[in-house]
Amino acid sequence: MSWVGGKKALRDAVLARFPTYYERYIEVFGGAGWVLFHKPPGGEMEVFNDYNSNLVNLYRCVRDKPNKLKYKLRYILNSREDFDWIASLHKRGLFSRFRDVDRAAKFYQLIRYSYASGLDSFGCQPHSMWSDFPQIDMAARRLQKVVIENRDFEKLIRQYDRPVSFFYCDPPYFATEDYYKDVGFTEKDHIRLRDTLLGCSGKFLVSYNDCPEIRDLWDNPGVYIEEISRLNNLAQRYDGGCRYAELLISNYDTTQRVGAINQLSFFNEGDFYL
Repeated sequence: MSWVGGKKALRDAVLARFPTYYERYIEVFGGAGWVLFHKPPGGEMEVFNDYNSNLVNLYRCVRDKPNKLKYKLRYILNSREDFDWIASLHKRGLFSRFRDVDRAAKFYQLIRYSYASGLDSFGCQPHSMWSDFPQIDMAARRLQKVVIENRDFEKLIRQYDRPVSFFYCDPPYFATEDYYKDVGFTEKDHIRLRDTLLGCSGKFLVSYNDCPEIRDLWDNPGVYIEEISRLNNLAQRYDGGCRYAELLISNYDTTQRVGAINQLSFFNEGDFYL
């Protein structure tokens, strides 16, 4: 599903820079889960976290109660009147009054029928909830062994930190924090995230928007900063080919996996010619 700040466009680039070895994978700011769902499941422990309790409740219902969730979604109307009512409940913080599956269905309705997944403006686009049911089933299977958390990032990182841990962090981008509903994130939180990650014993990879403030914040010994860009979807209408500059920040050499892949290819070719 779409989500503000989702990593659909960068998921391949992010995965290509994962460490070659880790036993714990922790996605600290899960969002739409583009990286987790694109990542091949392995033998490592997987943790998905987000501070948005409505989003986490949705994921838990997808994992544990997919049939009940689909039943609730089956008769939802793609209607401005219905959407405005649900959006007003969300703005007033009343979702917590609903049972978990009802709450999940209403939140999913907001995501699917809002403009640019902003949760507050009706999108006026045709979409059948029934077409999402196969994806819900696949997501339920993928999440079966995933630990789903709803914690502050600092507490989460300290809880799961080990030398064999790998943290992927996609926090709200600098100066765009207001776009993330239900989540408060300030300049102090950007600093707190940096300090927490620099003090951990595991590896980390952080994706950020490329701006002077973030470059200055992460200018520390032992920190790798890589420039990367993707197509700017919002600007394509008036500036075709426009790209959005981002940064990938880590405490390890992100070229290790590429080197391992190249080495494996070399030996495979040698075996072929034997």
